[in-house]
Amino acid sequence: MFLKHKQTDDLIELIRIEDVYDPCLTEVMGQSHSGEEMQDPTIYPKADLMFPSGENLPLCWLDPNYRIKKTASKSTRMSMS
Repeated sequence: MFLKHKQTDDLIELIRIEDVYDPCLTEVMGQSHSGEEMQDPTIYPKADLMFPSGENLPLCWLDPNYRIKKTASKSTRMSMS
């Protein structure tokens, strides 16, 4: 799987795909595809990565408490109505 590094726009090939969708992990190991030679594996914060299309990674891949926040914001909106 390839993701794009937000600061450099380089494509990053993930070493272990399952790490990107584990919300308890904040970093993933990947290899940059910049230049002519394959770069050494490097650790990248998931917050610095996005899909090649420019879309951000889903919250459920980044935050282990995403359900709690989603429920809290939903109940806040309901109480305001």
